[in-house]
Amino acid sequence: MIQKKVKTGDVLLSEPFMLDSNFKRSAVLLCEHNDEGSLGFILNKKLDMSVDELIADFPAFNAPVYYGGPVQTDTIHYVHNMGDLLEDSLQVCKGVWWGGNFEKLKFLITSELILPKNIRFFVGYSGWTEGQLEEEMKLKSWVIAGMHPNYLFKSKPSKLWEQIMSNKGDTYAVIATLPDGSTHN
Repeated sequence: MIQKKVKTGDVLLSEPFMLDSNFKRSAVLLCEHNDEGSLGFILNKKLDMSVDELIADFPAFNAPVYYGGPVQTDTIHYVHNMGDLLEDSLQVCKGVWWGGNFEKLKFLITSELILPKNIRFFVGYSGWTEGQLEEEMKLKSWVIAGMHPNYLFKSKPSKLWEQIMSNKGDTYAVIATLPDGSTHN
């Protein structure tokens, strides 16, 4: 199989037997990819907290938080489907935007124009330095998949890796059914 070139808006699926606990069976949305490096968020590692528990002066908002990755775990990031309604957000792919004006975000939440179903919050991020992701691709650590907004806003996070892998079809659908390799002795 020929591996296509990685680009912003792709989903990186960890190979099925990856040992790195940060990325085991993870689906990472790549929000930035250029010559200087890459940045993304793990979509399927839900934490047991809501965003209003993490940020002081944040409106009551029962939206879950996800582990975005091992880099700068003292930061909060967000990906949403609100587009230009949230100024300064960057379009990652069709139907998915990253970031935006934080004060406006709080206003839109208070006004109930942004609901938990419209946004996903992340603690930390996944990052790669210049050439690092390409090197990992050569080692076949990742499988590239296309992003669909439903993966972020409608899919069950605990089944996301299997769902996206299976949606690739053929060999990938078989890979999606493999046990995770964890042993419980």
